[in-house]
Amino acid sequence: MKELIIIAIGAALVNNVVLSQFLGLCPFLGVSKKIDTAAGMGGAIIFVITISSAITSLIYTFVLEKTGLTYLKTIVFILVIAALVQFVEMFLKKTMPALYQSLGVYLPLITTNCAVLGIAITNVQKEYNLLESIVNGFATAIGFTIAIVILAGLREKMEYNDVPESFQGMPIVLITSGLMAIAFFGFSGLI
Repeated sequence: MKELIIIAIGAALVNNVVLSQFLGLCPFLGVSKKIDTAAGMGGAIIFVITISSAITSLIYTFVLEKTGLTYLKTIVFILVIAALVQFVEMFLKKTMPALYQSLGVYLPLITTNCAVLGIAITNVQKEYNLLESIVNGFATAIGFTIAIVILAGLREKMEYNDVPESFQGMPIVLITSGLMAIAFFGFSGLI
């Protein structure tokens, strides 16, 4: 149990996938304009990363290792992730059309989000079992959601601030993201 808590805290805060490993920056910067949209993207990421961590762990352990085809892990993991994203896209289109429209092109981009594939490969590299893979995937996705929602909140507040013209738009967002990364570096003493 202690190891699972360490994995969870490490994945969500200390080694935050966006602010420490710099994976998944495209949706992080693109979908963080509004808190509602950022939270929706975070929910989709939580689902995809958690389920893909479980499925890729099972496939790697019981299919690829048993047959000696471990060199195919990247291709297999991409196929699993693409199928899950298609499922999420269909689900959101039917149940939450407003969120589906607001996510726009960034929802299909989860398929190519390097954070999703990165966590699946990290689980294999660290030789996590099924439960550890699920905890790592879920905590990583929670860390992504925390970061994107915080950035969205800051971006909403920045709209009403007097920002110099040369910093308006993406420059101030990148500076804010850098400051967030520095702040999250303070969590490194937790584990």
